[in-house]
Amino acid sequence: MSTTGAVVTGLGATTPLGGDAASTWAGLVAGENGIRPIEEDWAVDFPVRLAARLKVEPTEVLDRVQARRLDRCQQVALVAAREAWAHAGRPEVDPERLAVVVGTGTGGALTMLGQHDVLNASGSRRVSPLTIPKQMSNGPAAWVSIELGARAGAHTPVSACASGAEAIAMGLDLIRLGRADVVVAGGAEACVHPLTLAGFAQARAHSTRNDEPDRASRPFDTGRDGFVIGEGAALLVLERAEFAAARSARVHAVLAGSGVTSDAHHITAGSPEGQVRAMRMALSSAGLAPGQVAHVNAHATSTPVGDAVEAASITEAVGPHPAVTATKSMTGHLFGAAGALGALATVLSVRDGVIPPTRNVDDLDPGITLDVVTGRARKGPLPAALTNAFGFGGHNVSLAFTPSP
Repeated sequence: MSTTGAVVTGLGATTPLGGDAASTWAGLVAGENGIRPIEEDWAVDFPVRLAARLKVEPTEVLDRVQARRLDRCQQVALVAAREAWAHAGRPEVDPERLAVVVGTGTGGALTMLGQHDVLNASGSRRVSPLTIPKQMSNGPAAWVSIELGARAGAHTPVSACASGAEAIAMGLDLIRLGRADVVVAGGAEACVHPLTLAGFAQARAHSTRNDEPDRASRPFDTGRDGFVIGEGAALLVLERAEFAAARSARVHAVLAGSGVTSDAHHITAGSPEGQVRAMRMALSSAGLAPGQVAHVNAHATSTPVGDAVEAASITEAVGPHPAVTATKSMTGHLFGAAGALGALATVLSVRDGVIPPTRNVDDLDPGITLDVVTGRARKGPLPAALTNAFGFGGHNVSLAFTPSP
């Protein structure tokens, strides 16, 4: 078993800030807002009427016939995968040494809910024959593996909001264990729907700042009142360092280590102990000391309790010195894709020496002593960075990135 990391050679995304990785990154660096009002009639009387929807519809990118055969979650995964694969230079790799890992929190939820409506309104004979393949949680990973001809495994971590980050951690494991030379890994999610919004509203987890969507997501701010649901996908191409070097691939950063833990504590409330262990495990896996970490891309969803718990965990595991950002202030919370998008942003931060700002921190919570980047992006070399993703059920993932050697 190898203890070395994996190199990142390709990036792909479609998010509320842009239809690809480059435009998404530009939006993050500029501190743009991807959250907007929900205009559909069903939302008129809802307590929650805002979401972070895609900037570019996947149907504008995919073939029309193919798009109709895919759930929206599968569509965004395929869009991001195609970009990541092209960005990596379309590696020539033995299909039996190419794996795919795409995490999701809800999979084809829109198909399942939509076809349930069809069943109730029109009967069983009107239900689409594509219902099952479109609603499967493993659908995004399966379609990406079919697209790329990957035969070393198509895996689907389903660990709530940690799914995308756990997929990347699994990709690193596959490379370290010698089971793959190249892994396409990340997350995909698309579940903006009346039922999900109603459920989160009833749980008082979602922001109700309906009249100010651009100010709704405010991680670490004293006025935070919940996250904002988002949709999208982000995928990385990971390679064994020697494989990438042999084909002279451009390396954007190194995935140096990962930490995956579980709380065994509470179905929705996170445990600082589990979060601290995940970060410490990532550092140990990467051979890094806490003092080497210059940046943390926080999970920071903008919930009153969650942000405070994570801030305390970062301080305990790493210290108060790293520059911290919370990109969900701009993109909303992409659930199963959130950790993957955080990883993509961290790769680019390490590569470019730029930390995106956190929007809407008008009054930093006095109980949070972190160095939160606000206002404008901060520039400077980043010798090492962590990105965190935590999910309902007690799932904790931390990924450690370092610059290209």
